[in-house]
Amino acid sequence: MKIYKSCILMGCLLFWCGKSFAQDMEERALQELRTDSTAKNRFITRATLYGVGFTNVFDTYLSPQEYTGVDFRVARESMRMTNWMKGRISLQSFFQADFGYTHNKVDNNNTFSGLANWNYGLHYHFPITSNFKLLAGGLADINGGFVYNLRNGNNPAQARAYVNLDASGMAIWNLRIKNHPLTLRYQINLPLMGVMFMPNYGQSYYEIFTLGHWDGVVNFTSLHNQPSLRQMLTVDFPLGKAKMRFAYMWDAQQSNINDIKTHTYSHVFMVGFVKEIYLLRNKKK
Repeated sequence: MKIYKSCILMGCLLFWCGKSFAQDMEERALQELRTDSTAKNRFITRATLYGVGFTNVFDTYLSPQEYTGVDFRVARESMRMTNWMKGRISLQSFFQADFGYTHNKVDNNNTFSGLANWNYGLHYHFPITSNFKLLAGGLADINGGFVYNLRNGNNPAQARAYVNLDASGMAIWNLRIKNHPLTLRYQINLPLMGVMFMPNYGQSYYEIFTLGHWDGVVNFTSLHNQPSLRQMLTVDFPLGKAKMRFAYMWDAQQSNINDIKTHTYSHVFMVGFVKEIYLLRNKKK
């Protein structure tokens, strides 16, 4: 009985210490924000999203038919301000991975597809009003994935590997509806130039990786042969002590290289949570 009471007392003590420590850290963060004009670069917004939607996959290396089906997607985003250009430059890191299961029109064949995408870049902020601003910048856009056709014999799969430099823009609007704060954001990413791996028409992967026939499989890309676009609309709102995010993503990736046409069109609805983190300064260092 004494041990039981001691455990309860110890638990209450730990809870009180943890609560006091959290309050102290919060007060310290607020104090730094008030006294240090450069402290906003230690304020980080992170979001994790999960979603499902519709996808349309087309690749003439595997089949002359379009395949449609379901798209499962997960995304992780991190944004923070920097001290560059008088504190008007923000840094964004956005990673997403999707998996698609599709079928053709006559429903006698299926494909699996997957793509991992990472964007990393900077945006310059143009404040329009106290609660509305526009952002413009550039991103490194790295992509890797596959498409696998279940009925193909000689060439059942196609690799997806390409890197782009994107132009990117955002519009962010903070508003209130019946004393409930909301944040609306629209972002668009347009690939301007890059390089893409693409086999020659009729060329097998055995010829490339075993026989070493690499001529023409690494190609320069731009708007003329890779007219692609990513758009995302998000809304952040508080739910109790947490903050939630609803998002809609329209992802259109297409190319026409080496007489091979490809596209992946996806409409995905996502939901997740947003965390706002403040990095405290280590004064000892």
